[in-house]
Amino acid sequence: MSEKKSKFFSHETIEKNVGLMIILSILVVSFAGLVQIVPLFFQHSTTTPTPGVEPYEPLRLLGRDIYIREGCVGCHSQQIRALRAEVQRYGEFSVAGESVYDHPFLWGSKRTGPDLARVGERYSDEWHRIHLRNPRAVVPESNMPAYPWLQNTALDTSELQSRMNALRFLGVPYTEEQIAAAPAQVDGQGYTEEDALVAYLQGLGVGVRDAREQAAQAAQQ
Repeated sequence: MSEKKSKFFSHETIEKNVGLMIILSILVVSFAGLVQIVPLFFQHSTTTPTPGVEPYEPLRLLGRDIYIREGCVGCHSQQIRALRAEVQRYGEFSVAGESVYDHPFLWGSKRTGPDLARVGERYSDEWHRIHLRNPRAVVPESNMPAYPWLQNTALDTSELQSRMNALRFLGVPYTEEQIAAAPAQVDGQGYTEEDALVAYLQGLGVGVRDAREQAAQAAQQ
């Protein structure tokens, strides 16, 4: 009986060689990922800010860092999906242009708490302060941890300009004048970490919402 010669690069060879299978799998996944991801760096919709989106002001920028530091992104997303139930609950669905100046972006992947992409100005500053100090005082069924220390912790601005310079390097259009003037906008104001975090939350989605409302009004005229 004649023996069948198996080709070196055959299905059988790959299945029997674990190392080769791993290498080829990595190559396939990498190629597929590049095909999907690389074009996004050149698409207008993902590289141009949505109308109403502006670089963070100094206080909000520091508040965003506190939001990240305290792990808020682990329980709150900032990405409203294009589903009817989500739009009805949270507002218009999110688009990539809203996150152009976010480094890193905070879309999130879990919702132990509600999405915050449009939370800005839905509640008063005082509501947010109470909620941060004792969440169950305003939402009895909440399982969110309390952050009472933020109200008594002075805001650290020592690295503000360094952070803005880093963001500028990544493409956020901060000018030299804005970076130079940033410390004066927050220093000596008696701001606490709670103030900065509330300022950050109160701005989420506001610029985009206002721009869309203005565009809708202009279209009706």
